[in-house]
Amino acid sequence: MLKVESPAKHLMAHGISTCAGCSMELAARYLLKAAGPQSIVVIPPGCAALLSGFGAETVVKVPVFQGNLENTAAYAAGIRAGLEVLGKEGINVVGFAGDGATVDIGLQALSAAFERGDHILYVCYDNEAYMNTGIQGSASTFPDAWTTTTPAGKEGLGKNMLEIAAAHRIPYAATASAGYVNDLARKLTTAVQAAREKGPAYLHISTPCPTGWRFDPALTIAVAKAAVQTRAWNLVEVVDGNWRLTVEVKDPKPIGEYLRLQGRFRALTPEQEAKLQQLVDREYEKLLAHLK
Repeated sequence: MLKVESPAKHLMAHGISTCAGCSMELAARYLLKAAGPQSIVVIPPGCAALLSGFGAETVVKVPVFQGNLENTAAYAAGIRAGLEVLGKEGINVVGFAGDGATVDIGLQALSAAFERGDHILYVCYDNEAYMNTGIQGSASTFPDAWTTTTPAGKEGLGKNMLEIAAAHRIPYAATASAGYVNDLARKLTTAVQAAREKGPAYLHISTPCPTGWRFDPALTIAVAKAAVQTRAWNLVEVVDGNWRLTVEVKDPKPIGEYLRLQGRFRALTPEQEAKLQQLVDREYEKLLAHLK
C-alpha cells in the first residue's frame, strides 16, 4: 500500500487548486514545515493568494492574512509590532510573495522593513512574471524570455534581489530552488531562526512555472535543476555579511540545455543564446568576487 505524507505535516491540505506542476506550492509546503504551527503568514494577491482561502474556507492551518500587492512587508512588520506590544513570543511572522510583489511593487516596503530591523521572515517565490494575471514581465524575468508584455523577448537584466537584500546588512539572506529541496529546507529553517533571534531574514526561491514558462508540468523539477546546473540560478547564502555557495557547480552545462526546456525561449536565435551564455558567465564571476 502506497502511503503519501505531506512535507508540511498537514499544515496545508493535500489537494489545492494550484496549476499542475506548480513549484510555488512545493515551496509553500516546505515553508510551513520550517515555520511551524506558531506562525502568521502575510500573502499579497498573486499565485499564492489561494492559500489564504475564500470566505470560511482555507487550505492551511495557520493564520493567513491577504493584504495589498505593494505592502506585504509593511503588514508583516505591523503584525510583529502588535505581537511585541501584547507580549506574545514564539510566533513567526512570514511574508510569502511572488516576484512582482517583491522585486517590483513591494520593494519599498521590504527595504524599509530591512532598514528598521524588523524580526520578520520574507520569502519570495520567483516564477519570473506576473503569472496569475496573464504572464506579464517583471524585473525578475530572465533576459530574452517571452511574456505577454515582452512578446519579442525581455530586454534588460532586471534586479539582483540577493545583492539588494545583502546591501541592507540584514542577518540572513539566501537564494534557493524548488529543484534542491534539501538545500531549501535547511535555508528555511535557518531563516526562521534568524528572523526570530536577530532581525530580518530574506529567502528568494526559484519556482519554475509550467504555465508561464511553457513546459510540461512533469518537468518542473528538471527545469529547476537545469537552472542551477547551468549557473543561470546560483544557490547562495549571506550570513552576517559573509557570502558562500551552498551548491557549487564545478562543471556547468551550457545555458542552452536550460533554455531549450522552455517554450518561452523558442524564438531565441543562436546569437542571443551566445550572449546569454556570456551573461551567465559574467554574473558568476561577479558572484565569486563576493566569496573572496
